[in-house]
Amino acid sequence: MFHKAIDILAIGDLTVDAFIKLHDTKLHCRINEDGCEIYLPFGAKIPYEYSRMIYASGGASNAAIAVARLGVQSALISNLGGDNYGHESLLKLQKEKVNTRNVTEHPHKPTNCNFVLWYEDDRTILVNHTDYDHNFTALDPKVGISPKWIYLTSLSSHGDEYEKMITEYLDARPNTKLAFQPGTYQIGRGVEELAELTKRTEVLILNLEEAQSILRVNEKDVKKLAIGIAKHGPKIVLITDGTRGSYMYDGEHHYHIPIFPDPRKAFERTGCGDAYASTFISLLSLGRSPLEAFIAAPVNAMSVAQYIGAHEGLLSLEQIDWLLSKAPSEYKPRVI
Repeated sequence: MFHKAIDILAIGDLTVDAFIKLHDTKLHCRINEDGCEIYLPFGAKIPYEYSRMIYASGGASNAAIAVARLGVQSALISNLGGDNYGHESLLKLQKEKVNTRNVTEHPHKPTNCNFVLWYEDDRTILVNHTDYDHNFTALDPKVGISPKWIYLTSLSSHGDEYEKMITEYLDARPNTKLAFQPGTYQIGRGVEELAELTKRTEVLILNLEEAQSILRVNEKDVKKLAIGIAKHGPKIVLITDGTRGSYMYDGEHHYHIPIFPDPRKAFERTGCGDAYASTFISLLSLGRSPLEAFIAAPVNAMSVAQYIGAHEGLLSLEQIDWLLSKAPSEYKPRVI
């Protein structure tokens, strides 16, 4: 099925991201809360600065491209439509040297398209998922080869069959490890309903708000959140918290690391989480320790935030290692 050995097989929905840069917008930040709200007058014509299309987006596609940039063999299982969005996305993946043998084209359906309302350095995303007839051939444990890792991320509400196939695949191929970065629909189901996946998960990656949501709690103590998630099976839990850095729990120790120092103010943050997670898994696949991967992952996330979309800022392994060699002394993990 695959001509080359695959290190990381990413599975998830592919999208096209249509960025709309807003400028004449009333932004209201609520007191005593971290989040902000953008108010757009209903029925009005809202000026915007410009728009830009980013092809082959979505968590799995972003991860597959990041992995390939790092010099690791990556493949993608996903779906796209028979439209120009799908055509351009497939070309993008192939240009990035991602194995696309299991990216299925559906000639009479559209490619998923998200609209990203971008204001200053953050954004709100309007999402849509097309109902595709999924091709499970690549997850038949009797064919193909075993990747080192399966990287599972956002699936639509029709992804339950994929999850069943993945658990069967992992049971039949015990040398393949699972990295799980749940998407919106999966988080909404809660950790109990995801038990068949989480108990087979090597690394689970979430942001702080997602960790609270998946556990159905308002707990803000990151250590308690990580322990709560680990009880459901993951051997390593990563929790990111925006500009406050990220956390790792390996079953014994809790670590914190700050964000990697930005050379300038973040430009746009779409794809930072995907870059962080896929870099961590890529370094594990290359034989580096979890702590080494934990130190390197924020570097790629920092670089992605300097550009529009999830791909332009992605780094090679050599670039990450070079930036780490120049890192200030305060950039280091600490036990908490």
